[in-house]
Amino acid sequence: MGSPGIQSAKSRNLNVSIRPYHPDDRSACFQVFRRAVHEGAANAYTAEQRAAWCPATEPDLSTPDRAADMVAYVACKDSQIIGFMAMEHDGHLDLAFVLPEWMGLGVAQALYDKLLEWAQDHHLIHLTTEASLLARPFFAKNGWDVVTPETILRHGQRIDRFRMAIDLERPDNEKTI
Repeated sequence: MGSPGIQSAKSRNLNVSIRPYHPDDRSACFQVFRRAVHEGAANAYTAEQRAAWCPATEPDLSTPDRAADMVAYVACKDSQIIGFMAMEHDGHLDLAFVLPEWMGLGVAQALYDKLLEWAQDHHLIHLTTEASLLARPFFAKNGWDVVTPETILRHGQRIDRFRMAIDLERPDNEKTI
């Protein structure tokens, strides 16, 4: 079973554990982010766009740790972090990245399911995100709707993404008529 706060995700005979993010995970999560952008998103964005999205090669440890202030989970295979997701307490899913070799194997789904469970346990009824071209199909498969496509400018590069949202069902005793 595992210790409290840890669950296992099995997909295609994989045994991946999901656990809460810890500030010591920052460097490993940054490398997941970097590889997800530069390698995993290679078919969706140009090299210039990916370099603008993630220009650094190491995390800037002099800046605040964004994930530490969010509800965040990491996916681990053995002791290696292979993915992470983080959501602000108001329901804005801000970070969602998986190593390229683990994309499409159920890791993102396991992380998302854990965040969704947290959101429901905390009575959130509306979640939002800005999804990349690569992430949009994942969120759509999970019932999210595109609110609006948008193009942002980052380091001189135009990057397409989608504002998306989902309304969570309220428990029967909270439904309005």
